[in-house]
Amino acid sequence: MKVPMNWLRELVALPEGTATDDVARALTEHTAAVERVEHIGAEVTGPVVVGRVLSMQPEPQKNGKTINWCRVDVGPALNAQGHPKNVEEGVEGRGIVCGAHNFAPGDLVVVSLPGAVLPGGFEISARRTYGHMSDGMICAADELGIGEDHTGIIVLPVSVDGHALVPGQDARDVLGIPEDVLEVDVTPDIGYCMSMRGIAREVGQVLGIHAEDRYAAPAVEGRATEGSADEPVEGPVAVRLESDACSRFVALPVTGLDPAAPTPRFIADRITRAGMRPINLAVDVTNYVMLESGQPLHAYDADTVRGAIVVRKAVAGERLTTLDGTERTLDPDDLVIADDSGPIGLAGVMGGASTEMTAESTSIILEGAHFDGTTVARSYRRHKLGSEASRRFERGVDPVCAHTAVVRAAELLATYGHATIGTPTIVGGVDPMPRQTIRADLPQVILGQPVSTEQVIDILTRSGVDVTALGDSLTLVPPTWRPDLVDPYDYVEEIGRKLGFDTIGSVLPPSTGGAGLTDAQRGRREVTHAVAAAGFVEVISLPFMSDADLDTLGIGADDPRHATVRLANPLDDTHPYLRTTLLPGLVEAVARNLSRSQEDLALFETGAVFRAGEPARAPRPSVEGRPSDAELARIAAALPVQPRMLAGILCGNWLPARWDGQPVKADWTHAVLLAQEAAEAVGLRLERRADAVAPWHPGRCAALVVAGQLIGHAGELHPSVCRTAGLPARTCAVELDLDALVEAAPHGGQIRALSSFPVAKEDVALVVDETVPEAAVRQALVDGGGELLESVELFDVYVGEQVGSGRKSLAFSLRLRAADRTLTDAEAAQARDAAVAEAASRCGAELRS
Repeated sequence: MKVPMNWLRELVALPEGTATDDVARALTEHTAAVERVEHIGAEVTGPVVVGRVLSMQPEPQKNGKTINWCRVDVGPALNAQGHPKNVEEGVEGRGIVCGAHNFAPGDLVVVSLPGAVLPGGFEISARRTYGHMSDGMICAADELGIGEDHTGIIVLPVSVDGHALVPGQDARDVLGIPEDVLEVDVTPDIGYCMSMRGIAREVGQVLGIHAEDRYAAPAVEGRATEGSADEPVEGPVAVRLESDACSRFVALPVTGLDPAAPTPRFIADRITRAGMRPINLAVDVTNYVMLESGQPLHAYDADTVRGAIVVRKAVAGERLTTLDGTERTLDPDDLVIADDSGPIGLAGVMGGASTEMTAESTSIILEGAHFDGTTVARSYRRHKLGSEASRRFERGVDPVCAHTAVVRAAELLATYGHATIGTPTIVGGVDPMPRQTIRADLPQVILGQPVSTEQVIDILTRSGVDVTALGDSLTLVPPTWRPDLVDPYDYVEEIGRKLGFDTIGSVLPPSTGGAGLTDAQRGRREVTHAVAAAGFVEVISLPFMSDADLDTLGIGADDPRHATVRLANPLDDTHPYLRTTLLPGLVEAVARNLSRSQEDLALFETGAVFRAGEPARAPRPSVEGRPSDAELARIAAALPVQPRMLAGILCGNWLPARWDGQPVKADWTHAVLLAQEAAEAVGLRLERRADAVAPWHPGRCAALVVAGQLIGHAGELHPSVCRTAGLPARTCAVELDLDALVEAAPHGGQIRALSSFPVAKEDVALVVDETVPEAAVRQALVDGGGELLESVELFDVYVGEQVGSGRKSLAFSLRLRAADRTLTDAEAAQARDAAVAEAASRCGAELRS
């Protein structure tokens, strides 16, 4: 919410000397954070004055453009200071070249004279252009930094606040610059602050001063009679409510509007500084009142409305062309405004093109309504059609303003557009606000600091709450603009905010005894620490991906990683799915680093992936109590499978070039190293076997196995993947199921005592077929060696003529040790022979002679 300070000062009588920073600090400490302060027009310096156009002569140019050679009166003193080459005997004013055409002789304009400096450091000087000496510049809003309109220069009114404008006076005073604009981060629970009315009320309460509220009660008594939804009142506009998603609807006819009437300067300036674009008087007035009151309004061209206005749910298949020119197919859950021709607006979101106000519209119907926030929110998300109106209805709108805001808008149209106000039709009423009873000492107990009953009553009363004290209990009824005040703790939060966030101390809750980390938590931490210690750098990526990401990795449609979960409201439409693999995020991280000349990378990430199961609809349990076990089970069953994964990616050099050695390229062994370190961190031994799985190179891909279970893959990425993703050739990657790894880890095992007796070393070289994995031979030696075998390590692999074609020799070092004695040579040889015999039985191994 952007808050222009001049507008705020009109609504709340700030004490003399109150600076913008004081207001920003008060809001931040008691209501909502002020993210920044924008200084509108602060860069404009030097002579920027009001000028009257005396004459303008169109001059066509060779480039097809027509410029205007103008004489502009900037007051006797400044006229006399004009450029000598541009002063004509007996001719008033300064000569200025202007390319705009939206003004005429006699108009008052803004003129920056030589010596002025405009935003961006643009210095104004007299210069020759289009055959004339242009002695200044007639300014548009964007040139002064006070708006985005560049289509024409600013035409000023003849008077402001009853004072006639005079050529030569400072135009900054007329334009209300410089002006500070606060940008307030309004959280969803304080939707009433999405208005100048709400911000002014908050500032007034915090600073202890009066804030004017033009919308708290009906603006004009006796102008209409209210009716119910079942029995609408008679009026010039027939209205029917056919859905309880609209509790109140006000339709006020306004006739005789001058379509050529300009928007007053103060309204155009204020809505521009609040972040909206001026369009025409009728639209600008409705936007102005919305920003001021928080109540969205809509204006229909009365001549295009057919029959009664009906508020109802859409019929399946109905279509509506909204004001943005898009034809939309409506959902039965959409709330629409309709007439005899069908839908003419999406309630609370956007009006329809068929009843849009045009430059010729003279009769309009002003709509002010109170719609259900949830219904509006679902509609605008369904149609991806967020608007200023829908954001306010979603957060909650004061139902009283449905009437008072419409009347305020009509009065502005009557004042500035010479319109005639008709009699409003008001259907529905304002429901009573919920009553709540709290203990007077509850804020003190919850906030952890002394808060007297008198303070509680004073703060809530100044917040608009009707407080009735009876003993140590308080009966509270919130004002209509505070739908957020529902349960006792909402009131405690209100009191805490008004006391000030800075006054509430931070108190840690007392710790209770517990068992510490679970085995799974401890295992995940040990894995992460081990991988980082091995030389990998942890990154965190967004958990979203697209079909293009899966195509880049070459993952086929039948792969489980294609079971995607689509987000209903993605942050980015190009990444509409939750990730099913960590690799797209790592690939993007590599690409980003490569673009910044970081070429030697070893990155890893841990996190959940999301894989869709059978379609299921989760129940929506009541918020009044704990969901039942059955409801929780159904909710859990509807969720996607969410295993935690560990993935890494490498490219460039593992070790850089140094004075004492050559660089070491990152390769598949380092990808396997990540998995090996992760497994060893939780007491598991990793086994590897050849495999072919996308996105890895089919001849350079290893399946990772622990305790007989496949948990992931590692190796070089496929060359086509590297080319498509823009990765260096032979980039390597690894991905494994972290949950499965930790679950397979031994827990609660006994610690084996260290033996003080010497170790017996035996080396064996076994010849096996090339297709036999080393891990299989090693496991056979471990099982055959029995309890005396302390460790088995591979130290040599030989392939050549001495072992024959299709064969390989694996040399292992066996360490044998007993816990209670020194092994004899015979015992060591017996254990070695048993290990070799098991390898021969399982793997066809033969001792190499």
